[in-house]
Parts: sequence; structure tokens; C-alpha cells
Amino acid sequence: MSPQETNMTSDTLLKVEHLSMKFGGLMAINDFSFEAKRGDITALIGPNGAGKTTVFNCITGFYKPTMGMITLKQKSGKEFLLERLPDFRITKEARVARTFQNIRLFSGLTVLENLLVAQHNKLMKASGYTVMGLVGIGPYRAEAKNAIELARHWLEKADLIDRADDPAGDLPYGAQRRLEIARAMCTEPELLCLDEPAAGLNPRESAVLNALLRSIRADSGTSILLIEHDMSVVMEISDHVVVLEYGQKISDGTPDDVKQDPRVIAAYLGVEDEEVEEVIAAVENLEGGSH
Repeated sequence: MSPQETNMTSDTLLKVEHLSMKFGGLMAINDFSFEAKRGDITALIGPNGAGKTTVFNCITGFYKPTMGMITLKQKSGKEFLLERLPDFRITKEARVARTFQNIRLFSGLTVLENLLVAQHNKLMKASGYTVMGLVGIGPYRAEAKNAIELARHWLEKADLIDRADDPAGDLPYGAQRRLEIARAMCTEPELLCLDEPAAGLNPRESAVLNALLRSIRADSGTSILLIEHDMSVVMEISDHVVVLEYGQKISDGTPDDVKQDPRVIAAYLGVEDEEVEEVIAAVENLEGGSH
């Protein structure tokens, strides 16, 4: 292990230490630390403007943090300091995949083609970066077959196999959300980062999304880190919840622990700092009266 690498417990996939991100005079993230365990679904929640997407942008390389260390340890034991890598290396080498708040599909391509595009790097490698890919000979033919099989696997998981040949832009909104996740999974990530995957979904679509995320965790071993405003999604599927407010962590634990934390209740109600003790007292009184 090099001097730059940090000690991580065997079940820790992602370790964020003392992360800070400053934009001019604005401190968007201030000394933020948390860990995501391998195989867990970890939710990052908080009121609007809390800094959740900024944390995601630092993890996935869109921003370089002002301070802090972000370490990812793969199953193989290889470690990456993400804050030192450009975004394409975080995706390709550290194997971190991401979806965004706004859907970013290739709407003119078919559903299947969207998943093949996600496998572009390995298909190009199999072609030897020559015309073998155009004429379909050599290792490219086998790799292309594998790519189609992987794509069909994730279309089955996302309940989209019947729409494989349809333009992606013709899918209903909820199906497009699932397609984005399936496309990300075709990169075979160790960490899947989802930015508000349930945004705009109705209760039925949210239930289908929950089933897909649980299936990803159970069947592929991929760990999931998500930002989400839909608390029904967060509390139902998350193993671990981290709460941000004004760029600082205010709670960190199981879903049950977090939803009963008076600081979290106060943050979501928009209560001022000096009123938190009143909220705590009110919650305690309610708990006392329920026994």
C-alpha cells in the first residue's frame, strides 16, 4: 500500500474524509465525512440546498474538492483516491457509474442501443481500435455478443425487454428512469451513484424502482449511493442514511435512527437552530405520551 492510500475496513467501499467545497465566498460543503459499506444502499438526504449534489459531483469527479480525501476500495483490494482523478478515470478505472437529476438518454437511439453505447470502451478495445469492429471479425464478434447479452440481462431486470427496439424517447418517464439505471449497470460498476432516481415518479413507479434497486444490490453486489427526496423510497430500501444541512452532517445511521433524530426533524421543518431544543422536547413529550 502506497503512502497515499488510507486504511479502510474490509467492508468499506467508499470513505469520504473532511470533504470541503468552496465556491468563491460560499462554503457549500464543510468538513463532511461518511462511509458507505460494500453491498449497502446508502442514502444522502437533506433539505434543498444542503449540498447533496455537490458531494456527488466531488465523488464522481465533476468537481475537485477544496479539501478532503475520497477513497474507493474495490473488491480486488485496489484503492483509488477519487479527488485526484479526472472524471473519465473514475468511471473507467475506479468503476463508479452515475445517473443525473435530469434524464440524459440518447432519445433517438433504441432502448437496446442505449445500453450498447454504455459498453463502448470494451467494444473499442476488442476491435483493437481498427476496422475489425466495422467488419465484425476477430475478438470483436465475441465481445459484441457478450455486450448484447449483458444489455438484454439489464433490460430484463428493468422490465424493459419488450421495448428493446423502441426509441428511448418514446418510453414513459418512469421507464426512462429505469433505462438510465440499466445503462449505468452495463458499465459493471462497483459503486452506482443515483441522483434523485424517484423524482417525478408516481407511487406505482416508485415501487417498481425500489424493486429494481433491491435486485441490483442482491444479484450484482453493486453498492448504491443515492440522493433522494422521496422519503418512502429512502426509508424502505436504504441500509444507511446520511443527513446534510447547510453543507454539514447532522445525522448518520440506520433509517429508523435518522427519522427519529430531532435534528433531522427540525431541519426538514425549517426550524431555526435556537428552536431545535424545543423540537427535541416536543418529540420527547410525544414519545412519553405514547407509552
